[in-house]
Amino acid sequence: MEHLLRDDLMVSSWMMTVANVPAIVTRMLAPFIEHPTILMLVISLIVLMVGTSMDVTPTIMILTPVLLPAIKAAGIDVAYFGVTFILMTVMGLLTPPVGTVLNVACSAGKINMERIVKSVWPFLLAEAIILLLMVLCPAIVTIPMQFFMGG
Repeated sequence: MEHLLRDDLMVSSWMMTVANVPAIVTRMLAPFIEHPTILMLVISLIVLMVGTSMDVTPTIMILTPVLLPAIKAAGIDVAYFGVTFILMTVMGLLTPPVGTVLNVACSAGKINMERIVKSVWPFLLAEAIILLLMVLCPAIVTIPMQFFMGG
């Protein structure tokens, strides 16, 4: 099963490369490149929307090579982008309409979606606030990262 996912991702990556998708996305995001904070907000919205319907691994495998050229062009720290990108994709797992993790929790707890969504909203809101703070103030991620890397 795992080799089928890997093959699908390789085909998707090849198709995106042939279609020059990273360059197209970079051109679409070009108006925001001079404003890294706005670029990160736009990317956050895109990744959150994609994350509501896709699992983390395919989202990372498909969107990272597409978004990375724009991130580098804007001068955004790649490690900082990685941390925020992972948080964005994980938030998507908890966000309706698909919310993969919500469906698993409903099955395991034998409760309906409405009840679990009511329980998850405070945590999702806290995560969204943290994500917004990380986007508005990258130092929240970069300073501890530099400290732990000895820089």
